[in-house]
Amino acid sequence: MSVNNEKVLRHPFLRALYEDDYYPDRVLDRGREILLRLCARIEAERPASLAALYALTAVATEEFNALEAEFDAAGSEIETVAREAIAEDFAFVATAYGFADADHEELVAAREW
Repeated sequence: MSVNNEKVLRHPFLRALYEDDYYPDRVLDRGREILLRLCARIEAERPASLAALYALTAVATEEFNALEAEFDAAGSEIETVAREAIAEDFAFVATAYGFADADHEELVAAREW
């Protein structure tokens, strides 16, 4: 799967986290991959409703839940700054694909971070 949305291709996912040495780039790279996979799935599946979008974001959120162990192993964690940055990128994705009215909390409702 590939991403074709120009807004997404230009977006610096997790930028604030990459700028902070507390967050290891190799783990952030995996987080960026999760977000890009989400975008590719949205493009491939073309969800027609918010419920369908939330089903896709739930899968991506679960992937971030699993990634938390890698943050911990690297001496980092998904804490307040990271939570906000990740949630903001989920909101960006929703808007980029025409779901500006998506509930930001619902996009990441499955989060454990």
